[in-house]
Amino acid sequence: MNNKISVAVLGATGSVGQKFVELLADHPWFELTEVAASDKSVGKKYSEAVNWVMLSPIPEKIKDLVVRKCEPDLKSKLVFSALDASVAGEIETEFANKGYYVISNARNHRFDDDVPLIIPEVNSDHLEMIKKRSGGGAIITNPNCSTIGLALALKPIHDNFGIEAVNVVTMQAISGAGYPGISSMDIIDNVIPFISGEEEKIETEPLKLLGKHENSKINFANFKISAQCNRVAVIDGHTECVQIKLKKKVSADEIIDTWKNYSTLPQKLNLPSAPEHPIIYFCEEKYPQPKLHRNIGKGMAVAIGRLRECSLFDYKFVILSHNTIRGAAGGTILISELMKSQGYLDGIL
Repeated sequence: MNNKISVAVLGATGSVGQKFVELLADHPWFELTEVAASDKSVGKKYSEAVNWVMLSPIPEKIKDLVVRKCEPDLKSKLVFSALDASVAGEIETEFANKGYYVISNARNHRFDDDVPLIIPEVNSDHLEMIKKRSGGGAIITNPNCSTIGLALALKPIHDNFGIEAVNVVTMQAISGAGYPGISSMDIIDNVIPFISGEEEKIETEPLKLLGKHENSKINFANFKISAQCNRVAVIDGHTECVQIKLKKKVSADEIIDTWKNYSTLPQKLNLPSAPEHPIIYFCEEKYPQPKLHRNIGKGMAVAIGRLRECSLFDYKFVILSHNTIRGAAGGTILISELMKSQGYLDGIL
């Protein structure tokens, strides 16, 4: 007897949608039974509608699914949204108002008062926000892809030592721009020092993620973040060079120990997508590198290295995280696993 929860993917033909399809194909808890996309794809078999760009082939049990409209008449009450931000806001609201649970990778609702912004290893308690929402449905959001790596690295430092200020410079992979993404004439032999809206996301989202859930609202963390974002000629894996100023004096060994020993609820619950170690620290001076380490922990762990003293701040270090797995579809699926394990999905089988 199949007791998996039926799920749907909105925006299933795009690059993030394809990653959802790939990761959900053999999921132990969820069964992908519906795919939805734009009007030009509606009515076609998924294999005919999609320009498949994943390394693995289209899953056999998905290729013949007929693409549906992104309208709240789907049978699956748990919906993953890979919709573009230009259309996601209204569509996700419609689904939530009709009783669906929408777990979204889009930016539109991340700062709504009744919408949690979640990294399961960082702020699992923020899920309680959806309890105050009326109507039976809810929207839960996954953060920006670069925010996830940064917030995971900052969380144990913030909890143990306190943070006063953060400066971060990102070198972001071209897959973060979707498909077909950036013209080869623009990115080959080049660095593009601008990604629209990215710096604002990185400067604001960690403050909600690291904030405290009190009296049905989030009190944001109280420190400043300055971000500069660059697109570089790397396929997958966002690299971030970070400087931090702390509230108290600590040694580098103390910080490294907090990273190495960091383990939270997803690890204790042994969730299917949770990495055994969410943070992996490398002592080698040339690590981490996207080519070598983006798939660490099946793409769900964050690699950190090069922690050393900083002449302007207190310390500086380098972060690497997989932007389409941990930073998008994989991180969003992990949210749904946390919700199931905590009883939020009871009754939607």
